[in-house]
Amino acid sequence: MDADIIVIGASPAGVMAARNASSKGCKVMLLDRKEAAGVPTHPANTFFKGMFDRTGEEVDQSYVIKNLKGAYIIAPGGRNVLFEGEAYFLDRRKFDEFYIKQAEDAGADVRFGIEVLNVLRSEGGFLLSTSKGKMRCKLVIVSDGINSRIGGLLGMKPIKYPDDIAWSLEAEIEADSIGEPDYFEYYVGNHAPGWKSTYSPCGGNRATLGMYVRRHGMDVSDFFDDWLERFKRLKGLDEVKIISKSTGGDPIAAIPGDIVDDGVMIVGGSAAQSGIGYGMHAGQMCGDVAADAIAKGDTSKGFLSEYRKRWNDEYRTEYYLGRFALETLRKMSDNEINEMMKVFEGEDLKVLGGSPFSQAVQISKMILKNNPSSILSYRAIFRNK
Repeated sequence: MDADIIVIGASPAGVMAARNASSKGCKVMLLDRKEAAGVPTHPANTFFKGMFDRTGEEVDQSYVIKNLKGAYIIAPGGRNVLFEGEAYFLDRRKFDEFYIKQAEDAGADVRFGIEVLNVLRSEGGFLLSTSKGKMRCKLVIVSDGINSRIGGLLGMKPIKYPDDIAWSLEAEIEADSIGEPDYFEYYVGNHAPGWKSTYSPCGGNRATLGMYVRRHGMDVSDFFDDWLERFKRLKGLDEVKIISKSTGGDPIAAIPGDIVDDGVMIVGGSAAQSGIGYGMHAGQMCGDVAADAIAKGDTSKGFLSEYRKRWNDEYRTEYYLGRFALETLRKMSDNEINEMMKVFEGEDLKVLGGSPFSQAVQISKMILKNNPSSILSYRAIFRNK
C-alpha cells in the first residue's frame, strides 16, 4: 500500500480529514489536481465565527483580509434585518495554505498537480489510477467538490437533491470606498431565485458581488449581470470595475445522501456539507472515524457509518430546517417576503440560542407575536414551483 488512506481533493473538509487521520497515526496521502493551494481562486471566501466555532479551531488573522461585524438580510422592498456577530473576509489562498501546513505537520503527504482518473476496488483496498501513475490504499476519502466525479465512479449518490445546488458567480469589484462598510449584505427575492445575491466588502476600494441561484441551470451570468446593474443603482455608482470572476456551487439546500460505503467516505461539498466551517467540522469527524477504522482493521460500511451518525447528531436537524426555509423562500413572491421581513424588524436576533430546533421554535413564537398573518406565507412550501 502507498498509504492507509488517500484523500482526494484539498478542500477545507478534505484537508481536515487528512490532518485528523494523520494525527492519529495513519499514513495519509492528500491528492489534488490543482497546481497549488488556492489556485484558481474559490468563491467561498467568507464565514461567521459562530459557524467556525463548531470546528473548535481558532480564527488566525494571518488569512483574514477584513473583520466584519455581521450581515444585513435585505428584502425586495428594502426592509432589512441585522444579524450581528463576528465575521471574516478571507484570503482564500492563505487560508488553504494555513491548514494544509497543519496537515503536513501532522504527517500527511500532500501532493498537488495529481488528478485521480479512476478508483477501483482491489484486494485489501483500492487501486487509484492517477495522472502520475497508480496508487494503492486501504480507505478512500472523497472531497473533490460539487457533483463529485469520484463518488459517481464508485456508484454513490452523495447529494440527495442535486437539482437544488445553488450555482454561483462571484466577481471581485473595484469602486470608490466600496470595501469600507463593516457588514455583509445578503439580498433575497425573485431576482435571485431560490437563494440570494451578496455584497461583501473587503476593505478600501475592493468588494465582491455574488449571485446564488437554484433550479435555473449552472450558468447564472444573466442573473449576475442584472444584479450588478441593480447594485450600482442602489449604491449610486456610475461605474464598477470587475477585477475577476469565479464560478462554483453551494449545496446549502441539497442534503447529504450516500456518504459512506465499504472503504469509502465522502465529505465537504461533495457530500452537500455546505459552508467552510461546517465542512471542516465534517472533515474532522470523517478523519477521526477513518483513523479508528484503520487502527481496528475494519473499513466496512457498518464501521464507517459512525461518521454519518456523528454528522447526523450534530447537523441533520439544522440542514433539514434550512432546506425547508429555502424551499419556502424559493416559492414565495416578493410581496410575501416583504411581509415576512416585517416580523423581524427591531428584534434582537442575537438572543436566539440553543439547538436548531429550539431556534426554530423561538422564531415561530416571534412570528405569532408580531405578525400572525405572515405565517400564511409558509403555505408557499406546498406550491408546485
